[in-house]
Amino acid sequence: MPLTSRPLRKLGFLTMGLFDEDDPGQGHESTLEIIELGERLGFDSAWLRHRHLQYGISSPVAVMAAASQRTRRIELGTAVIPLGWENPLRLAEDLATVDVLSGGRINPGVSVGPPMNYPQVKEALYPDTGDVEDFGYERVRRLLDLVRGERATDVSGVKGFEVFSDRVQPHSPGLGRRMWYGGASLSSARWAGEHSMNFLTSSVVKAEGAERPDFAEIQLSHIRAFRERHPDGDAARVSQGLVVIPTDSASPGQRARYEAYAAARLPRTTSPQGPAGLLFAPDLVGTSQEIAERLSAHAGFREVDEVAFALPFTFEHDDYVQILTDMAERLGPALGRRP
Repeated sequence: MPLTSRPLRKLGFLTMGLFDEDDPGQGHESTLEIIELGERLGFDSAWLRHRHLQYGISSPVAVMAAASQRTRRIELGTAVIPLGWENPLRLAEDLATVDVLSGGRINPGVSVGPPMNYPQVKEALYPDTGDVEDFGYERVRRLLDLVRGERATDVSGVKGFEVFSDRVQPHSPGLGRRMWYGGASLSSARWAGEHSMNFLTSSVVKAEGAERPDFAEIQLSHIRAFRERHPDGDAARVSQGLVVIPTDSASPGQRARYEAYAAARLPRTTSPQGPAGLLFAPDLVGTSQEIAERLSAHAGFREVDEVAFALPFTFEHDDYVQILTDMAERLGPALGRRP
């Protein structure tokens, strides 16, 4: 068993739920079936990645609502909802509604920043306010306040034949403690900690001027900075989301495709990419024991006790079944997890 600072407590997975434009129902059904499989296999959580104007999940809150009615135990999260596309008040209502429907099982993860391809989409998204929208942390703070039950208006009580509330309804009391921030920078980690959120760290971080950037060390610095600012200190929740592909029960053809997928993405991990200086982690492909050994040496992994391993986004349904089965039955135990 690998020597880790924190025994693995929660095992989760992340998917973006691809679909065919001509048959979107089949792709969404596949996603729901994968979540149901995750529950049967004993996963603690299933997370949905957000995709707008693409052939992936554009409405993870709606998919979580559907999944909540087909599962009973597994937690459901988003990693992440980009808040530049959302109205915080409306999103707070949707999240609270789904949390109530699920029996208190959702873990909404959010992030800030302008929407992807904003110059091209702002006329469709914000035709009247596109140049004055605030895409910074204030948008998250508004959402947090609304989810946590702060007043949204000074209108309340009976007016005519209707009854009004001055806070978002329904109110789900535990939801505010299950809000996550998906961050790739040191400033995001600190902000999330200061505002008592949970922290999602993925396979992407910002190098932020490091002379010889090392992904694991940068991720470690983010986790520690988050916990230093969080009221819960070292007990503050952090989940790591690397791309992990166990091959224990894979066919020779599957193994070859998985290895080719990782090899094609490897060059982007050797140096920071683009104007933002994004540094990517290598995908982990191999037997569960091999992956466990690599994770045990990963500085970021050694600081967490929760993971949401990302499923590659171009694979087939049967591939995901094999990968999830190996994760639950072999990789989890190799990491010391006990359901």
